[in-house]
Amino acid sequence: MTSHAHKNHSAGSAGSISLTSAVAMGTGVMIGAGIFALTGQIAGLAGPWFPLSFIAGAVVTAFSAYSYIAMSNRWPSSGGIAMILTKAYGPGAVAAAASLLMALSMVINESLVARTFATYALRPFGIEGGPLVPIIAVGLILFAYLVNASGNRSVGFLSILMSALKIVGILVFAIAALWAGGGLNPGPAISGEGFAPLGFVGSVALSILAFKGFTTITNSGGEITDPHRNVGRTIMISIAICAVTYLLVALAVGSSLSPYQIANARDYALAEAAEPVLGRTGFYLTVALAMVATASGLIASVFAVSRMLTMLTDMKMIPHSHFGMSGSIRSHMLVYTVVIAGALAVLFDLSRIASLGAFFYLVMDMAVHWGVWRSLRHEVGARGWVLMTALALDAVVLAAFGTLKWQSDPMIVIYAAAGILAVFAYERLFLGSWTREQAPEM
Repeated sequence: MTSHAHKNHSAGSAGSISLTSAVAMGTGVMIGAGIFALTGQIAGLAGPWFPLSFIAGAVVTAFSAYSYIAMSNRWPSSGGIAMILTKAYGPGAVAAAASLLMALSMVINESLVARTFATYALRPFGIEGGPLVPIIAVGLILFAYLVNASGNRSVGFLSILMSALKIVGILVFAIAALWAGGGLNPGPAISGEGFAPLGFVGSVALSILAFKGFTTITNSGGEITDPHRNVGRTIMISIAICAVTYLLVALAVGSSLSPYQIANARDYALAEAAEPVLGRTGFYLTVALAMVATASGLIASVFAVSRMLTMLTDMKMIPHSHFGMSGSIRSHMLVYTVVIAGALAVLFDLSRIASLGAFFYLVMDMAVHWGVWRSLRHEVGARGWVLMTALALDAVVLAAFGTLKWQSDPMIVIYAAAGILAVFAYERLFLGSWTREQAPEM
């Protein structure tokens, strides 16, 4: 039943996403949130060594990606993570809950990106915080809904166009800021002083969040041309592009601002870094670039999440209610996605949204590595030591990040733990067992 449902779903448009489009979609989601929303947050935890946090994040993500690539090479599917977890644990509560955590971490990411868009949009007017931030954020989420409701073609075209624009724009910003700031000479924020090992390791949790867009590629695995070859290539190309981009931008910010200035401007660090070295015009261009990047990231993410939730519904892993709405399950999932993202954008600030997303994502990621190592490593030909390394790296980063947050904002740790436990308990009640034998292929 389960396998049959998901085979039908992915067979609909096999081969419709090219390698270029898939890379654009992956980098589109990653660069949209990562660089604008998280640079200041990461600097706040890692201190003067924050550019290296992005490199550490790329290394951990590359190890993590191994599980997803091994599985996608064996079973390319639009189910992506839901398919991996179902193969590993059977169609029970563990697979369903971890899949739902992934979907929720993506929805949390949407609210992060939307609030970042609003924060940058208000910078030219000198407005910081206040009720306009959630109002504009919700407006952008509604815009992303309308674009997605208009069909796949517009999403694919917009993703490629905006990804190209923002990657070129961000690289130009980074190179211009580095050049104007005197090249790669360490600036006021990049020095050996004040290095805090716990803060640095904890910051990697947010750096990983900046790379997690690669999972969008696995969610679209069945639709990528020549998926057995191209899913892995797409993921590694996307991670490499993002690592180089993030490092250059972090160096540019660090050469322009002191750690104190970065901490003060953590929600809009790039705009703040642009003005001293690139002038007022550079500041406005950076704000415009941030708005393009976050808007396109949000559109791509809403597209991916609604597909994943539709998949989970088709696989009978989550219940579905129409609430009186007409149309397909996919159209209902679009509505649910934007409603939850909008609510989060109103309820939490950027720092708490980022923390919540990191906790949810790392727990799901560890469930994937453990499941593949425990049940599937021989079947997919995966190296056990790589899977265990990925699991250990996630665990170390999660422990460090949890410790830091417990010291600075214990409520967000409690919210995250309560949310994760609620998801697992709900799925256990809904599905009746933690794990269950996979139904035979039909």
